[in-house]
Amino acid sequence: MGLFEFISNAAIPGFILLIIVYGLIEKCKIFDVFLDGAKEGIEIVLKIFPSLIGLFVAVGALRCSGILDLIIKLITPIISSFSIPAEIMPLAFLRPISGSASIAVATDIMNTSGVDSTIGKIASTIMGSTETTLYTIAIYTGALKIKKTRGILLAALVGDVVRNACVCMDMSNYVVKFLLTFLGNECRIILDL
Repeated sequence: MGLFEFISNAAIPGFILLIIVYGLIEKCKIFDVFLDGAKEGIEIVLKIFPSLIGLFVAVGALRCSGILDLIIKLITPIISSFSIPAEIMPLAFLRPISGSASIAVATDIMNTSGVDSTIGKIASTIMGSTETTLYTIAIYTGALKIKKTRGILLAALVGDVVRNACVCMDMSNYVVKFLLTFLGNECRIILDL
């Protein structure tokens, strides 16, 4: 364990030292390049700040309004017919929107149901296999000044729904086996050429 701890403690200082040595070898002004990068980073933060504020306000309003509970009550008969546990739906709805809210919901699910329960495993899989979709779209489109995000949003949300359905209906094993088989066959075809 001592070797791994040493490597993890030395990784960042070693990487910084490597950058400085490379800059000295290339004879570039390291500090000036660093300042230019920091200036560019601040400009990006200022560009995406309005999108972040709007997203944080929307998430706060969604959590406090009770709309999420109402939606879950309305769709419970539909999801129960597909054997999807209703306890997982707050996490499925919040994960694409807010990382901190979904961590709180996942922690509550783990405390209530246990980490080895089916619901706990579903919550772990959802947390580990997804990104905060709306946040990521807001960051990237805000930084690149993209105005038409309708196609991006639709594709990302469809991906979230399909992932949640596969995980909740325990279809993920079949999807993984299919992908591994498909990729294995494609690799064989490429290697045979």
